[in-house]
Amino acid sequence: MIGALGSKTKNRKLAVGGEEIFGTAYDKNVVRKIVPYIFAHKKSAIVALVSMLVFSATQVAFPWLIKVGIDSFISNGDFSGLTLVFGIFIVLAVLNFGSNFIQQLSMTIVAQGILYRLRQDMFAHLQKLSISFYDKTELGRIMSRVQGDVGQLQEFMTILVVTLGDLISLVGIIVVLFILNTQLALISMLVLPIFAFGLMVWQPYALRAFVRVRTAASIVNGNLNESITGVRVVQSMNRQLKNMTDFDSKTGELKDSSNFANRLSAGLLPLVDILMGVAIAIVILFGSRMIIANAFEIGAMIAFVMYIQRFFDPVRNLAMQYTQLQRSMASGIRIFELLDQKPDFEDSQNAIEMPQISGRVELKNVTFGYGSEDVVKDVNIQIESGQTVAIVGPTGAGKTTLVSLINRFYEVQKGKGGIFVDGFDIREVTRHSLSSQISMVLQEPFLFSGTVRENIKYIHKDVSDSRMVEVSKAVGAHDFIMELEFGYDTYLHERGINLSVGQRQLLSFARAIITDPKILILDEATANIDSHTEVMVQKAMTNLLRGRTSIVIAHRLSTIRDADMIVVLKDGEVIETGNHAELMGLQGLYSHLYQMNYKAIESTINTDANASKENSAGHMENIGGFDPAVVSPKIKHRDLVESRISSRKQKVAVS
Repeated sequence: MIGALGSKTKNRKLAVGGEEIFGTAYDKNVVRKIVPYIFAHKKSAIVALVSMLVFSATQVAFPWLIKVGIDSFISNGDFSGLTLVFGIFIVLAVLNFGSNFIQQLSMTIVAQGILYRLRQDMFAHLQKLSISFYDKTELGRIMSRVQGDVGQLQEFMTILVVTLGDLISLVGIIVVLFILNTQLALISMLVLPIFAFGLMVWQPYALRAFVRVRTAASIVNGNLNESITGVRVVQSMNRQLKNMTDFDSKTGELKDSSNFANRLSAGLLPLVDILMGVAIAIVILFGSRMIIANAFEIGAMIAFVMYIQRFFDPVRNLAMQYTQLQRSMASGIRIFELLDQKPDFEDSQNAIEMPQISGRVELKNVTFGYGSEDVVKDVNIQIESGQTVAIVGPTGAGKTTLVSLINRFYEVQKGKGGIFVDGFDIREVTRHSLSSQISMVLQEPFLFSGTVRENIKYIHKDVSDSRMVEVSKAVGAHDFIMELEFGYDTYLHERGINLSVGQRQLLSFARAIITDPKILILDEATANIDSHTEVMVQKAMTNLLRGRTSIVIAHRLSTIRDADMIVVLKDGEVIETGNHAELMGLQGLYSHLYQMNYKAIESTINTDANASKENSAGHMENIGGFDPAVVSPKIKHRDLVESRISSRKQKVAVS
């Protein structure tokens, strides 16, 4: 990829989620977009600009004072005038120090203020981006932009002031050189075309090198995030050595690219120093002849040499800062590309606030796909208020996509059907007014760093503690919460890692219903719950679903059987609807899936029962409180299976 980068630095490209960048040392779009951030701190920026001008003026004035002191006073033996020059020199030194200090301080205030606003804007923007953006963008790359690129832009703000100061100093020095001696000034400038040519040759290589560094750094960040996030899988599969090899390869590329970029940077400085030495030698050679011919003064000659040195100091700085400007501009491009990234959908200008709903949901001819292939195809479902609807089907049937559309994580395009809640097209209401009346519990419980209380209440800080305790009891979480060290004030570590998966899921249930949403979506929410916790959840499920429209994706037979309506999906299409008895009578896909599930559990029961008979002489194994040997002649085996589902392998030894 790096080899494909051209030397035409006016072009740039950044693929969303990728790191292909063509940067320049100056990008007008980046500067134009950062100007409003600077204007927000215009007072400090003006102070920094004025102090920079004073600092540059004093820098230019020092050699001129030396010329005046030598040619006007020392050569004439006028020591009183020399004392005056000395006093002016001291005043200029104080001004130089003070203006430099104020410039640095003011610019730091401006830079930190800009970075603060940028981070805030980026974070706020990331909260607004569609789920599809995160589906195709690695977390490590996003972190690289929010942290690494903003840090690079901070250096740009510092360099910007220094560069402006250097440019002003250069202009002042060139003007003074021509005032001192036009002929000598022109001769000394002969080295500049050589420097410009060297910079033109060097710049494309440097550009590719620094893009390669940024790309390698981003890849390392992405790999590190993936490895840490999946550390349990890594350790369980003994993949540490392979991961280490991959990480070593990626960090090796970062090391090699950084070393190459640093070698390029280091190679530019000797060129500047050589050219400065050549320029000074030219000045001394021709200036000495002018002094002998009484066409030039010694003080002017010394000042000229000092100006040449001061001339190449900004040139050296600009040459080195040029590479940093390239990095910063590339980071600026990446930052504003992210800020310019539009969500897949936004509230329309005429969007209304959805009033309090009863929970009636209707899907009319809904078709949706993540790309060219449709995942959901012409789906029609009508859910009445207060109904519990189960959505079942094989893996990849489109179940999660369907409930994500209802929650408006993705938008159904115009002309591909619509989703209506209480008769309102959800595309025509504000996202906030919709989501505030819908709660969703996912298969993977996610808790935030904070107390149990903060996780249950989350954004609803005005909810009373009594309500919090009420919903915690309803989902069976209150007892284990009170057993924690500080109860509801117990601090949870990152993602609630100091709780079991089942306990985390119970807190997710409590968080979902604390505001009494009219629509509740459970996306395999009991899949990761252990046997003991499942018993509590099954008992709480009646309270959880009562009085609200519930859409459940689950493989739990008891939940599916009790649903008012079961929707069977296959390849994104609804192929069966009805209650449990009706679908079993059809002998279709649902009946097939049910029988497969039933037989798998039946096999488990028989295995457990046989093991119990062999290993527990004189004891009787209860399954869900029943003895299979006694009950099976009197009860249908199906009921035993569902009793088995309720308690999941819980075994109670009874004497």
